[in-house]
Amino acid sequence: MSTGLERPRARSPGPVRPDGLAQDVAAALDRRGANAAQDDLVALVADGATAFLARAASARRATRSLDLQYYMWRSDVTGRLLAREVLAAADRGVVVRLLLDDVYAPGRERTLAALDEHPRIAVRLFNGTRWRRFGALGFPLELAFGGWHLNRRMHNKSWIADGCLAVVGGRNVGDEYFDLSAEDLITFRDLDLVIAGEAAAQARSVFEAYWASPLARPAASTAATAARSGGLRALRPVLAAAAQAPQAQVLLAALQDNPLDHVRDDLVRVPRRAVQIVADRPEKARRGLGARKRARAAGGIAAEIADVLRLARHEVLLISPYLVPGRAGLRLLRELRGRGVRISAVTNSLLATDVVAVHGGYAKYRRAMLRMGIDLHELKPGTEDERASLLGSRGAALHTKAVAVDGAVAFVGSFNLDPRSAALNTEMGAFIRHPRLASAVADEHARLTDPAVSWRVVLDNDVMRWCDMGADGPRQVAQEPPASWTRRILAWLVRRLPVEEQL
Repeated sequence: MSTGLERPRARSPGPVRPDGLAQDVAAALDRRGANAAQDDLVALVADGATAFLARAASARRATRSLDLQYYMWRSDVTGRLLAREVLAAADRGVVVRLLLDDVYAPGRERTLAALDEHPRIAVRLFNGTRWRRFGALGFPLELAFGGWHLNRRMHNKSWIADGCLAVVGGRNVGDEYFDLSAEDLITFRDLDLVIAGEAAAQARSVFEAYWASPLARPAASTAATAARSGGLRALRPVLAAAAQAPQAQVLLAALQDNPLDHVRDDLVRVPRRAVQIVADRPEKARRGLGARKRARAAGGIAAEIADVLRLARHEVLLISPYLVPGRAGLRLLRELRGRGVRISAVTNSLLATDVVAVHGGYAKYRRAMLRMGIDLHELKPGTEDERASLLGSRGAALHTKAVAVDGAVAFVGSFNLDPRSAALNTEMGAFIRHPRLASAVADEHARLTDPAVSWRVVLDNDVMRWCDMGADGPRQVAQEPPASWTRRILAWLVRRLPVEEQL
């Protein structure tokens, strides 16, 4: 039975080759007059295709290690293409560690077990069910017999190559995150940070903590298909065939050797002290559902974000698909407004959201935020698709989680501004203290709040109205446009149920 990197031959990456990724990073630093001992390079990536290409190219240039940590890795075109690059890197001698949250692993056990057969690939699942070995019924069985710990998920996202290049942010691995989704699905609007240099080691440290956690168990010990062998041989042609898809060929044709060439125009030289990669401890997923106060006292990424917001003097810009501040968050926002800090937030509208339940939680606080003078914007949908889910993702238009403070500090990561991110899921992200990166996040906020993209919600004599820019000029409507009665009823019910901690 496979046990991942417990195999001696997979423990130690080989020496850094002079023609690999480390050389690419060193050359990029040198071109910008940076001091490799003090500076790093950071780029904000909004374009989905660029985000894919940076990952794929870094896998091709890696010579020692790939450490990959994701909440979700789909088996679609981009998912298979990146798996193909990972497998090719392992064939070259690169040590690969893949850590996935268990919640989206059901149905993918054969693929994970096949990858784990490779002597230089180890796959682990976070917070995995011990009942998985009983097949498809394992997960519901554990839930039925008290497995409420399964409600706590590893929501982290990071792609780390050779310990010197890290991609962190909000993107999972799947077509909808890389602008490649089918016409009947919404493409997620998201952000990544590419961090090149020694600061990438911070992401590696986060990965090591999760990899060593008792909650990260070898995939082979949780899957019913674990004992089967020969899957890797069958998987190779499947991954190779993915490259023949027309969409894949367009992407691969644009793939350059140096991953930093894909973000060349956006790279910013920053002092190393200006980069801070933060994450919750993996033990956060152990806590019981009644431990919200203990979770808050223990700190974590929620406390880090709150501390940065408290330092604001002029302006706070918030981008979050799910915006449920809770009482503590509302107090913080009120404190900022009391000091004259301008706050502008953009989130999904009722029609655009993929999780109607969370929108119900947001609506509970919407009027209070408007009364204290917060600018609220709700993203218009990319489609009239009504296939919402109370619990999971079906393709919301907005997936970005970012903050900009006073034009000086930017945060990009996996953290939604809601109770689930604060108290239940583990999260990670990066603070960059640099005006150019903060300005880039502000530019994304401005794009998202443009009247052509979002409705602005206002109070008019204490009546909530949604402002739109029509062909004949500005107009207002007094109800959430143009959401169906199904969505409205679901959101209304959630506002009145005691489920806020789950949102």
